Amino acid sequence: MMMKVPLWDRIKLIKKVYKTMGQLSLFSAEEFYTFPKDLLEFREHFLTLKESDVLFSHLLGNTPWKQRTQTMYDKKVLTPRLTAWYGDSEKSYKLGGSEFEVNAWTPELLSLKKKIEQVFGYEFNSVLLNLYRDHNDSVAWHRDKESRYGNRPVIASLSLGETRKFDFRKLNHHNRKHSIPLPHGSLLIMKGDLQENWEHRIAKSSLLMKERINLTFRLVSEIA
Repeated sequence: MMMKVPLWDRIKLIKKVYKTMGQLSLFSAEEFYTFPKDLLEFREHFLTLKESDVLFSHLLGNTPWKQRTQTMYDKKVLTPRLTAWYGDSEKSYKLGGSEFEVNAWTPELLSLKKKIEQVFGYEFNSVLLNLYRDHNDSVAWHRDKESRYGNRPVIASLSLGETRKFDFRKLNHHNRKHSIPLPHGSLLIMKGDLQENWEHRIAKSSLLMKERINLTFRLVSEIA
């Protein structure tokens, strides 16, 4: 069972750690809640602790996780995380140089999708699942900016399991960096011009970490 610790208590603790490491600055409470609402929405407890525990355990043991390859500097390398894709279509889908088999919705994922849609009023037709197995797994700086996502895409990101630090940086001003911890059961919605002007990542950590699952719901105009 995951212990429920107030978000800003965790932020204070992580601030102390990263201050000594010379790492990224974290959103202060005031800074985060004044961050443009047309770019980010955040619900720390979108799912209850029980809902989060049950879904995390189910996805960890029942998802067809796969480690894929990507091209870096003309070389094929394994991605430092496991992934799976679900959606309305069961055709394959290419993302970032990797090909994904699109799985049919499970009852659990379909129920979660509908809950997010009902609460926020957005529409999604697919979800990418990422499994970060430990502190060594990561995703590099990137933007979710593909034509099939349309202009000003909305991406709903649900976190389960270990809390990881989610980093932002301004596209052409890399000194403007911010981070926010994403705890068990939290939901972060990225929208507006965020993918146009900001990059994001989950970095490797020097601290020991257990498994984290991230689900990113998207509206994809073409899955082929």
